[in-house]
Amino acid sequence: MSAAGLPDGARIILASHNAKKLAELQRILVAAVPDLETEQVISAAGVDLPDVVEDAVTFQGNALLKARAAAGATGLLAVADDSGLAVDVLGGAPGIFSARWSGRHGDDEANNDLLLAQLADVPDAHRKARFVCAAALVAPDGTEEVETGTMHGRLLRERQGAGGFGYDPLFLPDGQGRSAAELTPEQKDSISHRGEAFRAIADHIARILG
Repeated sequence: MSAAGLPDGARIILASHNAKKLAELQRILVAAVPDLETEQVISAAGVDLPDVVEDAVTFQGNALLKARAAAGATGLLAVADDSGLAVDVLGGAPGIFSARWSGRHGDDEANNDLLLAQLADVPDAHRKARFVCAAALVAPDGTEEVETGTMHGRLLRERQGAGGFGYDPLFLPDGQGRSAAELTPEQKDSISHRGEAFRAIADHIARILG
């Protein structure tokens, strides 16, 4: 372990402490980037990174803020994402406030409860929504890339499934008979907003790493 808290051999850092996001990124990058090992893609957990105020007003802006800070602090290729749920009948909300919609950051249960209450009287035909992900890559030399992904669907009236995280139990992707929380990780990666954005970022990483 290096003095900065970086494991030996680390090449890419995900500017997040979210273990489930890290697992998604590792699966996608290792499959897409030749000779990249799972343990070379690490999360920010245990790494001394500066606190980042996510005060941009877009997913892309917030992702770049986090990736720039991680690259500058570690000297590694840094990937960050900012993701959220956009509900048509709510004018695109919760949007960039998805993780703290209930007022407490990362409280998935409270966020889902509030969303269900807000949509209680909305008929099925008007419950369309989409997940959006902006993934940013920043290299120590200042190279920056941003890719976006979208998964369209509609919101269910009750939770279904125990997998995934966030609003996955309430989200029925288009063309699927199961919620995002009922899909296997591989099934979800193949259609999800984050999978789409991370695969596009993987192409840039493969080019940079040669």
